[in-house]
Formats: sequence, C-alpha cells, structure tokens
Amino acid sequence: MIRQIKLFILLFFPITMLAQSITVSGLVTDKTTGSPLPGVNILIKGEEKGTQTDFNGNYTLNNVDTNATLVYSFIGFKTQELKASSEVINVVLEESLSQLDEVVVIGYGSKSRKDVTGAVSLVGAKTIDKLKPVDASLALQGTTSGVTVNTPSGSPGAGFDIVIRGISSNGKNGPLIVVDGLPNADFNSINPNDIESISVLKDAQAAIYGIQGANGVVIIKTKSGKKNTKTKVTYDVFTGVQQTSKKLDNLNAIEYALLLNESYAANGQDLPYPNINDVTTNTDWQDELFSSAFMINHNLGISGGSENITYFLGASHLSQDGIIAPEKSTYERNNVRLTLGVDLSDKFKITSTTNYFTTDRKSINENGLGSVLFNALNYAPTFSLEQEDLSGFLGNEVINPLSQIKDTYNSDLGTGLEGSLSLDFIPSENLKVTSRLGYKTFNNRFKGFFPVVNYGPGKVFNRDRSEVNQSRQNFSNYTWETFINYKNTFDETHNLSLTLGTSVQKQIGEGLYATGYDVPNNSWDFADISLTTGILNARTNDSYRFDNRLLSYFGRVEYDYKSKYLISAMIRRDAASDFNADNRVDYFPSVTAGWKISDEEFMSDNGFVDFLKLRASYGFLGNFVGDNLYRAELNGEGTYVFDNSIVNGVAIGRLPNPDARWERAEKLDIGLDAKFLDNKLELVADYFIEDRNDLLISGIPVSGIVGTYAPGSGNPIINAGTSRVKGFELGLKFNNSVGDDFNYAINYNLTKINGEVTKINGGIILEGGAFGVGQLAPSRMKVGEPIGYFYGLQTDGIFQTVEEVNNSPSQTGLLGNEAVPGDIKYVDVNGDGVINFDDRTKIGNPQAEFIMGLNLSFNYKNWDFSSYMYSELNKDMVRNYERDQPNVNKLAYNLDRWTGPGTSNTVPRVTTGATNNRLFSSFFVEDASFLRLQNIQIGYTLPSEVLEKLKISKVRLYTTVNNAFTLTNYKGFDPAATGGTRNPDGTVNPIGLGIDYGIYPVSRQYLLGLNVAF
Repeated sequence: MIRQIKLFILLFFPITMLAQSITVSGLVTDKTTGSPLPGVNILIKGEEKGTQTDFNGNYTLNNVDTNATLVYSFIGFKTQELKASSEVINVVLEESLSQLDEVVVIGYGSKSRKDVTGAVSLVGAKTIDKLKPVDASLALQGTTSGVTVNTPSGSPGAGFDIVIRGISSNGKNGPLIVVDGLPNADFNSINPNDIESISVLKDAQAAIYGIQGANGVVIIKTKSGKKNTKTKVTYDVFTGVQQTSKKLDNLNAIEYALLLNESYAANGQDLPYPNINDVTTNTDWQDELFSSAFMINHNLGISGGSENITYFLGASHLSQDGIIAPEKSTYERNNVRLTLGVDLSDKFKITSTTNYFTTDRKSINENGLGSVLFNALNYAPTFSLEQEDLSGFLGNEVINPLSQIKDTYNSDLGTGLEGSLSLDFIPSENLKVTSRLGYKTFNNRFKGFFPVVNYGPGKVFNRDRSEVNQSRQNFSNYTWETFINYKNTFDETHNLSLTLGTSVQKQIGEGLYATGYDVPNNSWDFADISLTTGILNARTNDSYRFDNRLLSYFGRVEYDYKSKYLISAMIRRDAASDFNADNRVDYFPSVTAGWKISDEEFMSDNGFVDFLKLRASYGFLGNFVGDNLYRAELNGEGTYVFDNSIVNGVAIGRLPNPDARWERAEKLDIGLDAKFLDNKLELVADYFIEDRNDLLISGIPVSGIVGTYAPGSGNPIINAGTSRVKGFELGLKFNNSVGDDFNYAINYNLTKINGEVTKINGGIILEGGAFGVGQLAPSRMKVGEPIGYFYGLQTDGIFQTVEEVNNSPSQTGLLGNEAVPGDIKYVDVNGDGVINFDDRTKIGNPQAEFIMGLNLSFNYKNWDFSSYMYSELNKDMVRNYERDQPNVNKLAYNLDRWTGPGTSNTVPRVTTGATNNRLFSSFFVEDASFLRLQNIQIGYTLPSEVLEKLKISKVRLYTTVNNAFTLTNYKGFDPAATGGTRNPDGTVNPIGLGIDYGIYPVSRQYLLGLNVAF
C-alpha cells in the first residue's frame, strides 16, 4: 500500500509542478539613471498574455506558470528574457545603443531595422533632445549619412534647406516631408520636443510615394501616450544668450585711410586723407551691429493612458531674438499638439493628432546686395554712428547700416492648424484596414513699411514717397488615404506582408498683394493701406490662386523565408492635375532585397560577426516639378490700338509646352549592415547611383515666328536634360561599458557624392546667379559638370614686372583695360594669345564632395556628456560681399596687397583707376570646407533616492553650447550657408548656389536647461 502511495505521489507531483502558477510583480528601472520606467511591456513568451509597468515602474502579472519565460521590452532599451522563478522580479533595463534594434517607419507601415531592405536612417527623440534645435531639421545635420542641412540665413525663423544624396535637379531638390501620415508638411511648424522619431528614406524604397519621392522622404512620427500608464507630466525649459559666431576682419580707420590714399596716388589723384592725424573716428560697424540676444524655449508634455485610451498633450513657446537688431529681427513660435488614441472595441481604433501653431517673425534686409551686413562691411570706418554719406563719397549703393535698420519695419504673422484623423479596422490579427484624413491650413499676413528717407544724393535706397506693402495668403493641404496591411506566417518559415491602398491629395491656395502710397505721418503706426492717401499710375495690386490634385494607387509585397532571405516589391500609380491630360499618369515601380548572411549555418560558429546583412534596391521615382507649363499665361507685355490710341496691356508670356512632365529618377543602391564584437560595433555602408531624367531646360531655340522674342515672352521649358549622382555612405558606431557606472558611444558617418549633368538636348548651357553689378552670370549647368558650378576667369598670380606683362597675352579683350604690374594675371585657357571672356572656365563647385558627422557621448553615474560635429569638404563659395567702389571699406587681406615686385602674388594692387581686377574670377572663389562643433552638452540627473523624497520621477540640469566653433579657411561669415537665390516656391536655386552676399551668420548659443518629470 505504501509502495502504491509513493508511486501515486511520484506520478502526481510533476503534474502539479507543471500546472503551478504564481503572481509575479516587481520594479523596472533604467540602468543609466536608476529611474523607474513606465510603459515597459512584459509578455509571457509564446503567449499574448502580458502587462505594462505603471507610472512608478511597478508591474503585476497574474497566473504565470513557474516554467514560463517573461520578456521585458521597451523602445530604446535592450530586451530581456527572464524565467518566472520567483514572485518578485526586479529588472534593470539597459539602453539599446544599436540602431539595428530600432523600428523605422517606411511609409504606410513600419519594420524592425534588422529586416529593412532599403537605405533608411533614423534619428530618435534622445538625439533631438541633446541637440536642442530651434528647427527640427537641424537634428539631421551630422547625424544622418547622405543628408546635408544648410541655412539660407542665420536670422531667427529663416528655415533650412535639406538635400539627400546630393543635387540631382536644376529645379527642386528638397525631400518630401511626411508628418504622422500627412505629406507636404514642414519642419518649421513642428515643435522639436513633440517628435518621437525621424526616418529618412534615401533610395528606391521611397517609390511608395511615387511622384513625390525622388528627392528622398523624411517621415516624422510624433509622440503619443502609452496604454496602462499613469499621467506623466514633463517640463523642459532652456534659456540663454546668443552671439555671432564670426566677425570678418575689416580695416580699421587708419588702415582704411592709408589704403585709400595709396589707391588715389596710384591713379594720380589728390589724397582723400592728406593728414592721417585728422582721422579720429574709428567705427567698427560689425561691433555696432552684432549684439547679445536672448532666447527661451518652454515645453510642456502630458501623457498617459488606460486600457483603451492613450493621450499626449504638448505645448511649447519659443522666443528668439536676432543677433543683429534684436528689436527688428525676432521670431516667436507657439505650438499646442494633442494626440488621442481610442480603442472603440477589439476591432476598431481611432487616432487623432492635431497641431495648432502660430509664428511671428520680423526681419531685416539680409543676404543680398544692399543688405544690412553688406552695408556694414562696406561703410567707411571714418564715419560716425549717425553720419550719413551726404556727399556720395561711398557711391550710390552703400548706406549707413544703423540708419537702414532704423528705417526697417515689417511683420510676418502665420497661423496654422494641421493633423490627421485615422480609423483602424482590425478584423483579424493578420489584417488591418486604415482610413486616414490629413489636413493642414495656414494663413499668413505680411506688412512692410518703407518710410520717406534720404541717405544722400543718388542713393538707390532713397525714397521720396512712403509706401506700405500688405499681403494675405491662405494655403490648404488635404489628404485622404485608405490602405490595408496584411501579415501572415505560413509553415513557420514563410512570412508575407501585403500593403494595398489609395491616396487623394488636394492643395489649394490663394494670395492677394497690394501697395499703398503716402502713409500718414510717415509712420509705422499708421502703416495700413486703408489710411494711405496717394495713388500711382500703375497697377499696385496682384493676386494668385492654385488648385492642385493628385490621385494615387499603391501596393507593396514583402516576403521573407525564415527571416533570412527578404524581398519586397512596390508600385505606385500617380495622376497629377498640373499636367496636360495626356501626360498626367505615370507608374513608379521598385524592388528591394536582403540576405541575412549571419543567419546562415556556415556563420553559426563565428565568434566575431554578430549580424551581417546584404541588401539592394532598384526602382523609379518622380520629382514633382514642371507643373502648369502646358498652360499659356497672360504675363507678357502687349501693345494695342484702341480708338486710334496706343494702349499698353498684357499678352501671352512664355510659350507653353503641352508635353511637359515631371522628372523621373532611376535609383540603385547596394548596402551592407553589420554588427561585431558582441554587438558593440555597428557598420552601415551603401553605394548608390541615381540617374535623373527629364530635367526641365529653358532657352532651347524655337522659330522666331511664334513670338518668343516679344517682351515678357520666351522659349518653352521642356524636359531635355539628364544628370547622374553617385557615391557611397559609411556609418560606424561603437558603444561600450566600463564597469557599472561608465558607458560611452562613438558615432561616425561619411558620405562621398559626385554629380554631373550627362545630357542636355541641343547642347544648351543654363546660366544663373549674380556677381557684383552688371557682370556675366557666375554659375552654370553644362554637360560633364555638376549643376551650378562656378564659371569665370582663372587667375595665375599677380603681374610683378612690366616685362612679365609684355610677355603675357593682352587682357584688353576683357574691359579694354591694359594690365600693369600689380594686376591679376589671367590664364589664356583657349590658347588663342589673348585674354577675353572666351577664356572663362570652371573655377569651383559649391557642392561638397565629402560630408561627415561625429558624435561622442558618455554617461558616468548621474552625469552625461554629448557632442556633435559636422563637416563638409571639397566645396567652394564665392566672396560677393565686397562692393566694387573706390572708397568703400575693405577686408584686412588687402593689407597683404601687391606694392612692388615680389611683395604679393595673391592680392592685387589698390587703385581708383579702371582695371580688370574686379571681374569674376577664381580670386573671389574660396575653399569653403569646414568642421563645426555644432553642439556640446553636459547634464546631471538627480539620484533616485533624492527624487523619491521629492516625489518627482526625474530632474535633470544641463548646459549646452550650440555652434561652439567652426574651423575653416573661408573668409565669409558661414561656410555652411546655402547662399545664392531662391526659386518662386522658396526653395534654393541650385544654379547660383554658394554665392555669399554677406550672409547673416548663425548664432553661437549658450544655454542652460532643466528637465523635470512628474
């Protein structure tokens, strides 16, 4: 009997052990800070059962089998798997520094970085938080390979120009920006603190966006709440002062007077300053212009969620004064963003995101001939602060910059509302149907007042009638998309994902401009058209209206075998209303593939390589340019006879082109992702080629009988060009820990880009940009050269002797001026024995060949440190901020001028006489390569034991310096600036890029900040 009882116990005991369940609870904390982590997912491996940590990092999970494995996962941290061996399990999660573990948004879906088969870069919220950018686009600078982010101006609210993998088009090169599913969005309307992640699609994978994807796609995902978490309140504030990052080395008053005397003497004229001791005024106009400026930014976030509802409320206020005339150069932005997620049932979910924003900007005249900085660099240091050039001594284009600021009045106000509303229907765990409505409306009001002023005889800035310009513009962007995502696994080895959908986009806008004359009291206080009393015998108003629509269908198939062999194919059909009915539709297919070599059997015993994936992509994408070129517009000039009188009117302008269409890009990318040394070292490498077809070319000759030579008319713009951009990207990341208290990370990325025009029908050469006044265009687009390369005379030093002049080709073919010793010596490029404008050649390239970024960071106990560096190499800029007038001030490099044989072979003599020295040449083209420490930050987080006493979950103090220093040989203010002119849509014109008119420099910012979480 006893034996039978023992046998029964032995048989029953294992069964009871297998069936035993417990309740597991514990605390999950951050290894780096020791702070509790709310919202951590805890799942029973192999089951759908799980829970999340609460606001205090605590969790409880009932009915857990004692043999079960618990999986702890949280975005940005390494996943841990632990046996349910006890009822209390406290877990410490370590931050994941591996980009390959992250989730990236790829358009109408998302994937683990390990499974992505395209070239995608990701910037997370932590990087943005470290950089503290005023504009979120700056978070891409130096952190993302293949991406350049440059500014047209350092003034507050000026915005930035983003280019992905080089300039391929002579039109628009900026990427498509998608915010929470809304395409054609903008960075400048978003509070950077509201962003959770930024994904950058750089290759054919962006074909899912079809006609809008050729320049790359930037996908922004904003923050949202998490389920089953208590309300979390965060407050972030930083404030500080801004200073100019550079001042140019100009002549002081004595140097200026002596140099002027020398230039007059060289031309046989009386000296303007015969007694140098009489020069008692020494005004440094840059010192008078630049000042310390204030900035402050507040961010408030409230988030949380229950079982069925999640919420995030963000509010921010940014106020930034300019480092030049802070009372006339300011920017304010206010944002309120609300994101709600509601599970109506197990099958229906609604997500709503709304962002309300306002902007208020005041600006000065900047980045052009006649700008405030241009005048400051050229105005004489012998003039006092309030002294006007009443004698015209400095010419008719240079005035007192302080007076110019005093007479500057404008206001630019914007109000916008954007967001999306989506409904998810989930009939099964494999299928999800999403219908999403996106919207953005923006209203802009501008007013500029120009008072009656007189700066001296003949000054181009003089105005004998006051005027006020006012405009109202309204823009709306609506998108309705419906798509399905299907995922399934067959036989545990075949993984299939399908995406199929449709998209309808509508962009409408209208604007009204008007000018009023004779403002009462010549005052800003009365500057309104309704109060003006004067009229002008010409039209003083204008307006526009547009209505653009895009109908699209898209699909994507993704398949992998054992998550080892991956392939995807996608296609999009776009139909755009902006083109002739016969040219409105196009198809954009692409294919991507990947092979996880590290999952192969022959790699199983490898102790060095932890992950290795080879990937490739190929496909076609579109660049949405050339719209409405098929229409004839009444913007030409016409003369008519009515009642025997000649009447001026309008006529058809540029000849329309009914065959115009968008650009089409063909892209190839081959990439490699790898991890080594126990996942401490990561490598991402890509080689890419893009052929951009159907570039829009103007100026191709047509028959004169069609009237293209009439005023306001012109030859049609046609698709007649091709370009090629190729290069490679390399990203390296190393992270390591030393003991329990210290960890560090090093990130480095390098991009090499080479671009050239490969074809232009008819051999047409496009010209653009401007240098000086009345000179030939300095920039070109030509087969065999990069778009926008510099074209001018090549210098060969300075003539030292009369004999050297006599033994060199004559330079009278330029402006009729014979060269003398001390003048610039130009190269006879075509070898015909004379120097003329036929000897112009390529003398520079504004596009950088190499782009690099370096990020260093470490954490020691409660201290953290980070720095971000950015570099562009092998690029040139044109020095165009020196006025060609005899009496204006000059840069200090003129102290090294030629004064006799052997004194200088780089800087010509000074003279008031006529020379060829001011013609556009390589003398004005400088190497603009640079290395910039764009951010350095040190922070301290209060320890957890202190926080517990304060009933606060996080307190962090930090100090930041932005734009700490820039290493460069470029003489101008900012080698990273875009320069050049802008297209009508506000984008930079690549033919004219890199021409510096005295660009408003970026500010160096010294900031103090505080992060608090409750």
